[in-house]
Amino acid sequence: MAIRFNDPIITLAHGAGGKAMRDLVEGLILPYFDNELLAPLEDQARVPLGELTALGDRLAMTTDSFVVDPLEFPGGDIGTLAINGTVNDLAMSGAIPRYLTCGLIIEEGLEVGLLKRILGSMKQAAAKAGVAIVSGDTKVVQRGGADKLFINTAGIGVIPADADIRASRAQVGDVVIVNGVLGDHGAAVLNARGDLALDVELRSDCQPLNRQVQALRAACPDVHCLRDATRGGVATVLNEFAESAQVAIRLNERDIPVRDTVRGVCEILGLDALYLANEGRLVAILPAEYVQATLSALHACGDEAHVIGEVIPSPAGRVLMKTVFGSERIVDRLVGEQLPRIC
Repeated sequence: MAIRFNDPIITLAHGAGGKAMRDLVEGLILPYFDNELLAPLEDQARVPLGELTALGDRLAMTTDSFVVDPLEFPGGDIGTLAINGTVNDLAMSGAIPRYLTCGLIIEEGLEVGLLKRILGSMKQAAAKAGVAIVSGDTKVVQRGGADKLFINTAGIGVIPADADIRASRAQVGDVVIVNGVLGDHGAAVLNARGDLALDVELRSDCQPLNRQVQALRAACPDVHCLRDATRGGVATVLNEFAESAQVAIRLNERDIPVRDTVRGVCEILGLDALYLANEGRLVAILPAEYVQATLSALHACGDEAHVIGEVIPSPAGRVLMKTVFGSERIVDRLVGEQLPRIC
C-alpha cells in the first residue's frame, strides 16, 4: 500500500528515524527519484560493473554541496543546481555521467510545498541529463541549524578510453572557447534576493553540459582542457589552467560575451562578469585547427559558443586581457567574495 504524505511542514520528527521519517522518505521523496537501483532502500546502491566497464576504462567521481540563497530563482532552484552541478563536474573530464546520490539537510519548518517543487526540479533535471539518483540520506535540523535546505550530492561516471582532458594540457597555440554568454547565473541569483530592486529580466543559465561535452569531443578528438565556470567564474578557471600548464592565456575583451543586462548590473555594482558564477557554461582549450568544427558542434546544441582568447608562451601562469583600448591588463584570481551563497 502506497504511503501518503500530507504534512504541511517539516518537523524534527521527520528526521528522528521513526514512522514520520519513513513517511517522508517513502511517501514524499522516493516517488520523485524511484528507479530499480534505489527501490530496495538499502544503505547503499549496488551498481552492476559490467554496465560501467562497457562505457570506458576509468571511473570519475565527484561530490558537491549546494547552499544557494534564495532556494528558487529565475531559471532554476537549488534542486536543478544540485543535479546539473554534479553532472557537469563529471562531464568536464569527458566522463559519461551515470549515477548520483542525494543528501538533504532540511531545516525544521520548511514548507512541504517548497520541498515538493525542488524535488520535482531534481527529477526533471536528472531525466534531462540521463542520470539516476540511486542512493540518498535525509537529515532534519532544528530551526536556525540550516537555512531552509542544503543539498549534498555525489556522482559517478565513466571516462572513455580515448579521453585525456586535464588542466595541465593547455599548449601554446591553443584557443579558448566558451559555450555562451557569461555571468547570467550570478546576476540572476543576486537580483532574485530583492535587495537591489532592479527592474531587469535575468535568468540563470543552469543546464547539464554532458551533451555539449560529447558533441565537443566528437568535433575535436583531442580536447586539452575543460572546466565549468561556477564559483569564481571564467577568470578563476583560466588562472587554474595557466598555472597548471605553466603557459599564459590572453583574452580579447571585445570577444567576451556578456548580456547587456548583466553588463549593466556589473557596472552599477562594480562587479566583473568574468568572475560571476555560471551554472551552464564550460571553458574549453583545444587546438586551433578544430575551432570551426567545435563552434558548429556547440551551436548545434543550442549554445552561442565564442572564441575568447588564445594560449601564448609567457608570462607563464598568467592570464592577460587585451582591452578595447589596445592595452593589456592582468586578469588575476578573485580576491575576497563578489557574491555570497550563489551555488
